[in-house]
Amino acid sequence: MAAWSDLTNDVLEHITSFLTFPDHCRFSAVCKNWRLVSKLRRYPPALQLPWLVLEEEQETRKRKFYSLSEAKHYSIEIPELHGRYICGSSHGWLFAVDIKITGILINPFTREYYELPPFPPYSKGMDIILLEKVPSDDIEGPGGWTFEEMQIKIVFKAILSHDPKERSDFTAMILFGEMNTPAFWRPGDLCWTIVDGQTGSMDDIEYFEENFYVLPSGIQLYVVDFEPKPKLREVGPEIGQGDCPHERYLMDYDGSLLVIERLCDCVEKKKNITIELNVIEPDLEDNYLYEWYDFDGHALFLGRNSSIFVNANHFPNCKKNGIYFTHLTRTFSADEFGCHDLGVFDMIDKTINKLFSVEVFHPLVGAPAWLTPNPW
Repeated sequence: MAAWSDLTNDVLEHITSFLTFPDHCRFSAVCKNWRLVSKLRRYPPALQLPWLVLEEEQETRKRKFYSLSEAKHYSIEIPELHGRYICGSSHGWLFAVDIKITGILINPFTREYYELPPFPPYSKGMDIILLEKVPSDDIEGPGGWTFEEMQIKIVFKAILSHDPKERSDFTAMILFGEMNTPAFWRPGDLCWTIVDGQTGSMDDIEYFEENFYVLPSGIQLYVVDFEPKPKLREVGPEIGQGDCPHERYLMDYDGSLLVIERLCDCVEKKKNITIELNVIEPDLEDNYLYEWYDFDGHALFLGRNSSIFVNANHFPNCKKNGIYFTHLTRTFSADEFGCHDLGVFDMIDKTINKLFSVEVFHPLVGAPAWLTPNPW
């Protein structure tokens, strides 16, 4: 039997196509030759479960992650994320805002990043783009909020149209300000462009079949028309609010645009805990709504991320027909509004199980966000 160190590069490269991110890192640590091979990418990465981006360790300032496939926590030194609030996850990249109310788009495992232009004003008459200095704790920002609070409130959610490593002409879309107003940015732009036509607050955004779709708090779905001037256009059937969902999400599930309604129950004080999730598909052509009862064995990951779904049949510790969820919040206390509401909903038997009991929320880093590692 030949020595492992004597394997040819093409064989080693083929082996790396079956490795998850943690195993890929272990592979690269074996020897110099294997490390060089690990940096090549002639094969697509192996199927993998997403990670949870958690809080920053107080003492080391390392960012904590949770690997679902290994049921294991990792603490990783990523200086670019120190003190930053996570407001979005897409294609393995994170949107992060610091206390100066400036944002970056970063791949946390390659540390490639883009500096984002100043965000638009939070609301009319409140211009935060002029802030230049980090304030002391006793100085309040616009509207009576501290700058730490503005760091949390300015961007509700952010997603990408494409992986920046695959396409340089990607588009970033955010929901910002008190009404979750949609705005977009492309590499080379000096500022964010606000999308006109908003009539109320927005719940979510998703990129689906080469278009950005926006889900309002009302009943009509929107698509973003970029030409001749960016604006929202109504599409599809009316989406009723039924039992008044606490939160609603848009997800692209293998070519189907889905609306997920999250029903919550208020328990002690102001804590809202998820009790059920309903899945509907708006038919954009026939103006009809379809209710979904399962994902054909797949699992969906819901939260401050763009669409993530995997075939649970490939992962023994992943729940089939499960919806893994985290909360979305703009509050400043870990004790309010379901900030510890983290679990998995079984679409078949309608039960909910907690994912794990470890404290995962800190107000200044945001709710846990699902992230598919993309270091290749």
